Amino acid sequence: MAKENEKIIITCAITGGIHTPTMSDALPCTPDEIAEQSIAAAEAGASILHLHARVPETGQPSPDPAIFKQFLGRIKQSTDAVINITTGGGMKMTLEERLAAPLDASPEMCSLNMGSINFGIFGMADRYKSWKHSWEEPYLRQTTDYIFRNTFLDIERVIKELGETHGTRFEHECYDVGHLYNLAHFVDRGLIKPPFFLQLIFGILGGIGADMRNLMFMKETADRLFGDDYRWSVLAAGRHQMPFGVQAASLGGNIRVGLEDSLYISRGRLAKSNAEQVLKIRRLIEELGHEVATPAETRTILHLKGGDQVAF
Repeated sequence: MAKENEKIIITCAITGGIHTPTMSDALPCTPDEIAEQSIAAAEAGASILHLHARVPETGQPSPDPAIFKQFLGRIKQSTDAVINITTGGGMKMTLEERLAAPLDASPEMCSLNMGSINFGIFGMADRYKSWKHSWEEPYLRQTTDYIFRNTFLDIERVIKELGETHGTRFEHECYDVGHLYNLAHFVDRGLIKPPFFLQLIFGILGGIGADMRNLMFMKETADRLFGDDYRWSVLAAGRHQMPFGVQAASLGGNIRVGLEDSLYISRGRLAKSNAEQVLKIRRLIEELGHEVATPAETRTILHLKGGDQVAF
């Protein structure tokens, strides 16, 4: 089974490509907001910052490397946190669009979805009667007929172009049990080398449900497939974020929080920032007797190339 952590890695997913500006005034959309919230999250205890970009004027998800450049350097100059750039992007982006910023930036880490899935966020549109921007409601409702594509060929391309060429390692996002077997396929082919970092994801419509029994089953399956060659983390959407995080810590795993995954800090109360979520999960796990990993410790645990080897 996976080695238990001496210290727990906290990842913070700062803005993502799911939530829209109408849903929370705290959601960072401009480069300044993304930089400021990233730096604050790192100061609160996040050693990995998972980053997307948005069009500053409207908050719409964007793959534009020029927008990423407006905050990547500033974050790097202000914190030692590991910067993890999305290869998932936003709805309906092509693989070429999704790879543009990572290939330009050559980061230490990137997210990598381990399969194609139905990705349904249309239900969120029913909660709002008015919108800040005209793109938001159609963006959500289009997902009744949307498949996030990451075929075996797509995944292989990402591994070769980013992993082999740039030395980037991955947050392997597994939305269901089959994604673990997809990862095992690439491990068996020698394209992914240990230690690899699994992000077990729960509560997205189209993926595995947010049930604690599913967490146990995903972890047990990963143990059977990968032995002690991997590290793992948990991401649970919405109200499940904190309970799943605490359970992951108790099982020897790591934790991802952030406004990409949940806009709330407690039942019915919107989070004021990403840092507020980081501080809460840090407090919970420290009260259970765990310690939080520093960026330097995280780099050692995950065998990352180092912040001096990136292109920003």
